[in-house]
Amino acid sequence: MRFLKSDSRLIGVLLVLAITQLIGWGTIGLPAVVGRDLAADLGLSLPAVFAGSSVLYVTMGLCAPWLAKAFARHGARKVMMAGTVVAVPGYIVLFFAREPMLYFTGWIILGMGGSATLSTGAYIMLNEVAGRESKNAIGALMLVTGLSSSIFWPTTSFLSGHLGWRGTCLVYAAMLMLISLPLYAFCAPRRSLPKEEGGAAAMDSEAPAISKSTFNLVVCAITLNAFVNFGLSAVLIELLRAEGLTPAQAIAFGSMLGVIQVSARGLDFLGGGRWDGITTGLVAGTALPVAMLLLMLSEGATWAVAVFILLYGAGSGAMAVARATIPLVFYDQAEFAKAMSMIALPLNLASAISPPLLAGLLTQFGSRGALGLTLAFSCATVLILVLLGRRRPQVVAAGAG
Repeated sequence: MRFLKSDSRLIGVLLVLAITQLIGWGTIGLPAVVGRDLAADLGLSLPAVFAGSSVLYVTMGLCAPWLAKAFARHGARKVMMAGTVVAVPGYIVLFFAREPMLYFTGWIILGMGGSATLSTGAYIMLNEVAGRESKNAIGALMLVTGLSSSIFWPTTSFLSGHLGWRGTCLVYAAMLMLISLPLYAFCAPRRSLPKEEGGAAAMDSEAPAISKSTFNLVVCAITLNAFVNFGLSAVLIELLRAEGLTPAQAIAFGSMLGVIQVSARGLDFLGGGRWDGITTGLVAGTALPVAMLLLMLSEGATWAVAVFILLYGAGSGAMAVARATIPLVFYDQAEFAKAMSMIALPLNLASAISPPLLAGLLTQFGSRGALGLTLAFSCATVLILVLLGRRRPQVVAAGAG
């Protein structure tokens, strides 16, 4: 935590981003809690409801390349302010939605705003302030943002119980306008980015010079894990209900997930530079198939659900750190941003496809269908990480021990 003591300005930025990222990620988790209400009111199937999240992630992925130049030219603060303003009408459109077309339009708008405000923008802002120490700052931010589901799933359940899901959408629009936007406008750092050749030109430079097969393995590992983590997070409450839990029990168990994920991220963060992203991924990734096998074989026993939440929460929490740091094993700091921009599109597509696909498997085959697919993908991720471990550059492999 040395970087926090050395720069009070960085602490302020982290506080701003912690609040705004919690709001941003927490509010778009709406279907995870009120999916059945949305389906009933809009006349949609449950998989179609979760397809709204898919539309959001696809939109985010498609907008990312275009926004790269805006971040370079105007800085993160202005882009994130604009993204917040764009996102607000998305919730208003959802409030008025009475048919599928308007419902999906709302998620397109939220995706446009989210591409500017969620994660990528936050990491760029931290890099503007912290420079070389942005990796540690990003790790610190991830400790907080992992609580989004623990905070907002109960919040969404409470608000929808009193105001309905439409009223909840209006509350979330107001939070973006009255909390997130002022924080960006008045508390986020103002920085005049250099307009020299280093800015936009660096964005357009060619991909890092590593073997194509190694890069493809990195993409596959990150994408497969993103499919599992984003998909299960979106349908977790429905999955637990399919295992026989009551709605209240499912929400209670699901809300524990964020705390466990943050704890796992914290252990990795406190480890500092003792291990790299591949080592983190191997340890964390092994916990995921074990958790899924246990739930599949347990017949919905409460103790097994608790152990599943513990193992899956710890594994998925640490894997979130691994997804962000595995490329650092192969790229230096300058090339890391380019590599992540290349990975963004397949990662977002996987995040888009997984919720409706897993919801469809839940509807057609019950929990075993969804768990079977995520089990296969989790095992494949571990195998790919083993291969990547053998391809570590010698200097990294030596330093990682």
